[in-house]
Amino acid sequence: MLGTIGIERGLIGPKEGDRIWDRHIANCIPVTTLIPQRASVVDIGSGAGLPGIVIALARPDTHLTLVEPLQRRVDFLNEVVLDLDLSSQITVVRGKAEGFRGSFDVVTSRAVAPLPKLLPMVRHLIKSGGSLLAIKGESAQAEIDATPLNKQKALLHEIQLPDFDLARVIEVQKA
Repeated sequence: MLGTIGIERGLIGPKEGDRIWDRHIANCIPVTTLIPQRASVVDIGSGAGLPGIVIALARPDTHLTLVEPLQRRVDFLNEVVLDLDLSSQITVVRGKAEGFRGSFDVVTSRAVAPLPKLLPMVRHLIKSGGSLLAIKGESAQAEIDATPLNKQKALLHEIQLPDFDLARVIEVQKA
């Protein structure tokens, strides 16, 4: 779906078709190793379903809420949820993280914003004892260093799964 209607609708760039697995899907799988069993997860800025749909497929024990502000992306996400029979596991909501209300074990994000901007946007969504898991690139440690954590703890996980590129996930734990 990402390689066909995802490209046609502008959710994935036309040059990304050959790299959907390596660059997009495989980039999302390592975060699933950090999510507790039966966790409630909200994925903000879900876009084309990355990492939300990938998490749902890899971790059927989770319940996910996908939050996306653009209607065309919400429509795509709803189609994917129906086509993959994930409606008992996933709820799609149109909105922005800042205006969305809820309390979740885990907040996930990929390509939403640098950590200093992202954390204030999502802090209210994280349950006490929960965490933000932000998929990041090579600048992950610099983002941690630039973020006022206000008594919160940030960890940089470098995850190397067999046959996958090194993944970097910043975890910010809420006390």
